[in-house]
Amino acid sequence: MNNKSQVKTATCGNGNCAMAGSMIEQLVPEIALHVMSFLDYGSLCSLSMTNSSMRRVANDDRAWKALYHKDFTTEQAAISPPNGWKAYYAATKAVIGVNEEWYRVCKLKSLRGMSRLWLNADYVKCILPGRAVFTGYEKVLQSWAITFQWDQHNDRQLRDVQARVFGDMAWVTFKEFFNAAIGPALATNIFEFHNGQWFMVHHHSSPMVEVGIGDPMVLV
Repeated sequence: MNNKSQVKTATCGNGNCAMAGSMIEQLVPEIALHVMSFLDYGSLCSLSMTNSSMRRVANDDRAWKALYHKDFTTEQAAISPPNGWKAYYAATKAVIGVNEEWYRVCKLKSLRGMSRLWLNADYVKCILPGRAVFTGYEKVLQSWAITFQWDQHNDRQLRDVQARVFGDMAWVTFKEFFNAAIGPALATNIFEFHNGQWFMVHHHSSPMVEVGIGDPMVLV
């Protein structure tokens, strides 16, 4: 049986985790690590719960680093997460999940949903295209109330989403497309971790401006 067949058995969606585990245990560590590089987040977590031996294999930091770079970005190739790549993967996945919830709330124009995403603090900020800087929880929510009332760009699409976690802070950058708008907006969401949850503390969105190589605005 080749490696891909073993990986297919290890999908863990049909109760075959134990069988997959016994096969992987018989492999040398390098090959086992290569086999697990084909697994997704859920399968790798499920495989780690089969037995103590497989837990050690499935928690290999190299496997989680490879999965992180496959699912997210290779920009952090040189960093060493203080709590390991598994914890770093989980934190990044959680931040992206909150960012996706923000997108869903924007699409639904839900002020209640937006109020749950923002940290209730006086230093939070929101900067929307062509608007002033709104500072403080109440004023930020007021800015979204106005936006939801007047904004016709309900069909938002996020692309080129990139997340970075650094301790209790995280930021997500992305391009935001509105309906049939000519060009996207460049946006940044910043989050803080409080009481087991990621909260938004800063949102900045501005129109993307195309510049040429010879444009004096291009920084070298």
